[in-house]
Amino acid sequence: MATLKKIVLASSNSAKLKELQDILATKNVALLPQSEFDIPDAIEDGLSFVENAIIKARHASELTKLPALADDSGLVVDALGGAPGIYSARYAGLDKDRESNDAANNALLLENLEQIPIDKRTARFQCCIALVRFPNDPMPLICQGSWDGLILLAEQGNHGFGYDPLFYVPEHNCASAELEPSVKNSLSHRAQALQQLLENFPG
Repeated sequence: MATLKKIVLASSNSAKLKELQDILATKNVALLPQSEFDIPDAIEDGLSFVENAIIKARHASELTKLPALADDSGLVVDALGGAPGIYSARYAGLDKDRESNDAANNALLLENLEQIPIDKRTARFQCCIALVRFPNDPMPLICQGSWDGLILLAEQGNHGFGYDPLFYVPEHNCASAELEPSVKNSLSHRAQALQQLLENFPG
């Protein structure tokens, strides 16, 4: 299989772009954000992280005629039947300001778990990365990562974003938001999925 030279990232998130560019630097890949092509966001109407990652990758590939990479990730809480799940980013409703949206999501999560004891607050971060070589690729490369933990009774730590202040990491006896970024990036669901991507990258 020929080495992929240009790949579109189905996201305009600059932090995500840099992280993936750094990871794929060894693969001789030029990773380009979809904003460079003026591509609108895909309609994420899948029922799973896998479906939504594939939907976003196919959408970007169709509009650019280039291979495309997308990820979909979120928090799964057992006591809430898997919520917030694929709706993690907009659990409490959409907000243009990420920090206020994060705060609202965390507040709603704590509210919904108010009667649940700490030992029953099992949860995991999930990440799915999909790579399509062309829009109708019948065999997308799917890479997945899972990071197990518990949901705390209150926020802790100042690192990270999203649900990190509420996600307790048993191996380190602290919240994800209390881990140094380099440590988090070696443990996280996204780190696991990216490692799979590197190991299985076509070329």
